[in-house]
Amino acid sequence: MKGRRRSRSTTLTLAFALIAGLGATVPATAEPSYPFRDPSLSVDRRVDDLLARLTLPEKISLLHQHQPAIPRLGIRSFRTGTEALHGVAWLGETTVFPQAVGLASAWDPELMERVGSAVGDETRGFQQERPDGWGLNLWAPVVNLLRDPRWGRNEEGYSEDPTLTGALSTAYGKGLTGGDPDHLKTAPTLKHYLANNNEWHRTTTSSELRPRVAKEYDEAAFRPAIEADAATGVMSSYNLVNGRPATVNPDLNDVVRTWTDRDLLNVTDAFAPANLPGDQRYYPTLAEGDAAALKAGIDSFTDNSADSGPTVGAINSALQQGLLEEADVDTAVSHILSVRVRLGEFDPGGGRYGGIDKSVINSPKHRKLAREAATEGAVLLKNQANTLPLKPSRKDVAVVGPLADTLYTDWYSGTLPYAVTPADGIAAKLGTAVTTSEGVDRITLRDAATGKYVTAGTGTAGGALKESAEEPTAQAQFDVFDWGHGVLTLRSAANGRYVGYNWSNFVNDQIQPGGWFAQQQFKLEQQPDGTHLLRYAGYETEEPWWSNPVYLGPTGPDGTLGLVPKEQAAHYTKNVVRSGLDEAVAAVKGRDTAVVVVGSNPSINGREAHDRTDMALAPAQEALVRAVRKANPNTVVIVENSYPTTLGALQKEVPALLWTSHAGQETGNALADLLYGDANPSGRLTQTWYRSETDLPSILDYDIIKSDRTYQYFKGRPLYPFGHGLSYTTFRYGELRRVTDGYQVKVTNTGTRAGDEVVQLYVHQRVSRDEQPLKQLKAFQRVSLKPGETRTVRLKLTPSDLAHWDVTRSKWAVETGTYDVLVGASSSDIRTSTTWQVRGETIPPRDLSRVTRAENFDDYDATRLVDESKVRGTAVEATADGAWLRFKDTRLAPSITRLTARVAGTSPGTVELRLGSPTGPLAGTAHTAGTGSPYTYETVTADLSAAAKGRTDVYLVLSEGLRLSTFSLS
Repeated sequence: MKGRRRSRSTTLTLAFALIAGLGATVPATAEPSYPFRDPSLSVDRRVDDLLARLTLPEKISLLHQHQPAIPRLGIRSFRTGTEALHGVAWLGETTVFPQAVGLASAWDPELMERVGSAVGDETRGFQQERPDGWGLNLWAPVVNLLRDPRWGRNEEGYSEDPTLTGALSTAYGKGLTGGDPDHLKTAPTLKHYLANNNEWHRTTTSSELRPRVAKEYDEAAFRPAIEADAATGVMSSYNLVNGRPATVNPDLNDVVRTWTDRDLLNVTDAFAPANLPGDQRYYPTLAEGDAAALKAGIDSFTDNSADSGPTVGAINSALQQGLLEEADVDTAVSHILSVRVRLGEFDPGGGRYGGIDKSVINSPKHRKLAREAATEGAVLLKNQANTLPLKPSRKDVAVVGPLADTLYTDWYSGTLPYAVTPADGIAAKLGTAVTTSEGVDRITLRDAATGKYVTAGTGTAGGALKESAEEPTAQAQFDVFDWGHGVLTLRSAANGRYVGYNWSNFVNDQIQPGGWFAQQQFKLEQQPDGTHLLRYAGYETEEPWWSNPVYLGPTGPDGTLGLVPKEQAAHYTKNVVRSGLDEAVAAVKGRDTAVVVVGSNPSINGREAHDRTDMALAPAQEALVRAVRKANPNTVVIVENSYPTTLGALQKEVPALLWTSHAGQETGNALADLLYGDANPSGRLTQTWYRSETDLPSILDYDIIKSDRTYQYFKGRPLYPFGHGLSYTTFRYGELRRVTDGYQVKVTNTGTRAGDEVVQLYVHQRVSRDEQPLKQLKAFQRVSLKPGETRTVRLKLTPSDLAHWDVTRSKWAVETGTYDVLVGASSSDIRTSTTWQVRGETIPPRDLSRVTRAENFDDYDATRLVDESKVRGTAVEATADGAWLRFKDTRLAPSITRLTARVAGTSPGTVELRLGSPTGPLAGTAHTAGTGSPYTYETVTADLSAAAKGRTDVYLVLSEGLRLSTFSLS
């Protein structure tokens, strides 16, 4: 650890002396004279004093998420983990801001900081009542990069770029903290360290990060907020990183804590500690796993919900077994106490922010900010022939589509205090009613065998679905919403509630689909005879609790529907009572304008624990857009979802496309402002929008360099590029000029409307020892311009910003050479550019006479990165015979005669050294008989032939199953 914590033992000795001087009598409640309650003392002094007063059992009790009160010192309970991604979640009605990806699409750090400050205030607003689930340690923001748009949690992140993500997370974090790291409004925790970008088997899959990807990409997203004191810790992720569970990743200490001199409070993800002896099978017992996590840099265990017993027992067991020392506990507890001191918990009146109360929650100021954020974060994707903005005088408007008159919230959202839907916002803007239609079919389901209709209950509580009606009454009618990939939801016409499974029956009692298990999902599977099976899709997982798939059919004498195997499923005749397409077409015909609102349901279309396998718009929604467009050429399409969508032919067919995230309570007002020109669209995409899933490799492939991922390396033609977004005005860029610490460019609004431009600076290194990004964002600035106004935009760029990770020496390097500096409106819309001759260094040829870690290769084939030991280190394992590692541009001195390698494996194998290519001249072969364990290493050697000399590429060719940690040539 850095800085002051190195002297912890000395400070503790002084603290114990202080306690002795105060006398042995401890009052029933803490007195203000205790040093830990004195705000005039340093944070260190206060932490040391309090730590010294705690007994070992008390200290251990603080290691769990639910930290109990310590009455003898007057210390109240403390809880880590209030969710606050885009507002305070799970505590009731609060201001609901746009989803994180929507906030990020504004490219506006100043806005992000104001939103963060509002969320911090509202978190404090609950402190007088302290409802269950509340705490000042916030689990936000998510800074995992949006490397793959199929990731189920795409909505939670900011962007696919570390520079943009770093800037926005730092701004949001500063708002949450209040900007003074010694006096915290709240204590934000960055999620999820590290490389957490797939939900498929998320606790057992390994994210393989070669050093360049780790340093230049994944770590680069986490580092800025920690360095800026805008976050007070990280949450370890569920996945493995290079074969080692992130819960015991030594980088938590060895890397993350080096980014700051302040104490960090690192936490595990929920239930992750139990995964170590559980499905990860990494340690045989919880005691061993928790001990390893504590030593790796975890301070707080999120496990077993509010029951701290297993964690306390595991830590006590680890101490008894000698796996931990009390000093290890003290280190973790000191990190926890540092954050609690800085939060003002022990200050008179609760410190600087102790007086904030519930009046701040959903205040008029915050409602206005929510509208501003929803407006800024929307992106105008297409605007053919200036279709937008619409003329307010053309008031005969139809707003149609499944999202036209509703708002959806996601898993980490707060409860909407009110909901302005798109139809509401447009009606309010026009001052008149608008015609609406959801454009979904209303159907009945009649059992082909019994002739009876499936019916639902009435009233808000609904009732169990049964086969009971002889006629297609309202109770037998259901609205069918298509969410793509065959998944649909059923809303009962009897009460307007959705049908869901409650682990006993199927009941129409849900206002919206939701919950951890979205139990409201179904599929209608057409059979050869024209009937349909109704398949339950609400809990179809990779490893289900029952045999999938399962279907619905009558299971009782009264016809109540239950789960049955396919062979017992009822065959239903589906009858369309009302055509959604026909209704929508009728609604838009003859109108001045048709606004179609389509998109996703955040409880269904990709979310935590569920990646997307299909990025397309739902077929029924696509058909709706086409039908409306045919019926009314004045059609505008709003796509409301949480991620890039492969819009296919619709992108060509419709004249105007506006994208928004699920943007919170003010969605409708923001959209209306944008559609009618009271606001000028200024959002920009933070991800590449691909044309097809075929543009992407496996979601488990984390090597963005080799697999050409993100705008940095993608060589194809995207549907919409990173940084894209249109405006109702136009901007002209002047000449790019070098200034002291970067570049400046004059930007002029050449249109007739005021507008915001996001000026983006990218660099490209023309020649390098290593493969470099095609473009890489290094700076950006959002600038507001009136018509005809010109402003000089300064963008910071220094030589150190050009560094990349040199694997030959494990250090950052800026290479001498020519760099293209590119400035424009997106990664593909470059308006002005120049070259920069940079004097740096020349990376020398590899010197393999030094011990070289195998992971520092330049290229590879048929290998994977694995854990060298359970504590630290990365090795390379061959996944097939003939697997190889390339070590480019190596200088082999004439004196080089021997290969020495550290290898492990359960079977015999070889390490071949070849020159020039994987099949080039063989210079030597080292043999192993096997070590019996992947964690038991031995040293093997091979004499090298005279061919091993000169300057060439060295290849190590490995047998399947062999692990290689280090090697050298001597």
